[in-house]
Amino acid sequence: MTVNVLVATDAEWIVESITAALGDEETYFTVVSEGRVVADVVKRRAKESKADYDLAILDLQIGTMGGIAVTMSLRLDESAGALPHVPVLVLLDRMADVHLARRSGADGWLVKPLDPLRLGRAARAVLAGKPYHNGSVPDVVDAEPVAEQLDEPAGAEA
Repeated sequence: MTVNVLVATDAEWIVESITAALGDEETYFTVVSEGRVVADVVKRRAKESKADYDLAILDLQIGTMGGIAVTMSLRLDESAGALPHVPVLVLLDRMADVHLARRSGADGWLVKPLDPLRLGRAARAVLAGKPYHNGSVPDVVDAEPVAEQLDEPAGAEA
């Protein structure tokens, strides 16, 4: 099965890591170094070849438009019918970025540093339509009781 992967990063080591981990005779890569061109590349491919990208791997920091903004833009265009759905895997720099990835509509994310095994697992999961959330915060967050405390009127006794 042929797999078409769009990679958006301006870091050559990330391109090398992705192609080494996922590359085989059935996988084709399109690499862009500017986040702002991703939507145009997706649209052009859908129009010219009548085929969609199977996966977009977006680096958090890409030139003038990072992976989170690109993901949000893709989801907005998709909801308007301007672009097809492209599963997105975002490469995050730190755990604090997980919240942004979750809110952006990304199908999966990995917190760097990258390693071939995690990258392969993440790509296979997202390609299969399953979420992949490496570096996720726990489902139960301690902030919930704090929010309840903030809702209590000042001076209220427990």
